[in-house]
Amino acid sequence: MKIYNCIADFKPVNNPVVTIGTFDGAHLGHRAIFKKMREEAQKFGGETVVITFYPHPRVVLEPENTELRFIKTQERKIQEIEQAGIDHLIVVEFTKSFAGTSSEDFIRNLVLEKIKPKALIIGYDHHFGKDRSGGIQLLEKMGEEFGFDVDMVEEQTINGITVSSTKIRNLLKEGKVKEANLLLGHEYSITGTVVKGKSIGKVLGFPTANIEVADRYKLIAAVGVYACRVFFNDVVYKGMSNIGFRPTVDHGDLTIEVNIFDFNQNLYGQEITILFVDRMRDEKKFENLEALRNQLVNDKKMALLLL
Repeated sequence: MKIYNCIADFKPVNNPVVTIGTFDGAHLGHRAIFKKMREEAQKFGGETVVITFYPHPRVVLEPENTELRFIKTQERKIQEIEQAGIDHLIVVEFTKSFAGTSSEDFIRNLVLEKIKPKALIIGYDHHFGKDRSGGIQLLEKMGEEFGFDVDMVEEQTINGITVSSTKIRNLLKEGKVKEANLLLGHEYSITGTVVKGKSIGKVLGFPTANIEVADRYKLIAAVGVYACRVFFNDVVYKGMSNIGFRPTVDHGDLTIEVNIFDFNQNLYGQEITILFVDRMRDEKKFENLEALRNQLVNDKKMALLLL
């Protein structure tokens, strides 16, 4: 996949099939769009082009909103789009000035002038341009005028639940990672650098890797203990993770730590990815370290059953 950090750098391709969006989560709804794009491009002998934005528009439009969190970091979102088989990704810098671009000007001056689409495909609820005023009706009108096809991908549902980034974010905030994973189509993950902790886990016989997440907007799932997998150096390990404040030992800041089963490598300074499978229990305060250790023994048994 070719990545362009400026739309002006994009070189024309044959019969481009285009979509536009932020694609937080790169979930099953987004994947349906990407699949449709590949199918259409194959019909036309064309290439697929995704237009996305960075920073996320809400970061620019709601600078005072300290609660903003997103399912995927920009790096992970790009990886997901590439894995979906997209040929070209254009990352448009989103600024306050750009936010004032009307939906019609956006299509006319950027999409039509720079890309010249053969077809434009969007999701059922997608809106774009100033005040999100542009949608399927505008695209169909402009498609007739300028000679490009327009197609809309209907909502995707899993077990009767409509797949959406908002729904997934809410599930993760409630700790319902198993349900969120169904809508994502893959496991919710957190990537971070391993930093030194207080080594309490090692004393208990359950050494943990404490990770620090660089992206302040990364959505961290609810506090609790999770069965998980850990990706490191192209190998996937089984483990269990705690997101919380470690009330038994220090009542400190929020931490993300993982005990990797059957693993004894030094991870300090290394980047690892935790893939969350299911939430096992709430975080709780134990009377002493021995009680905590006994619980961790049971947690590992449960995690192994879930993994």
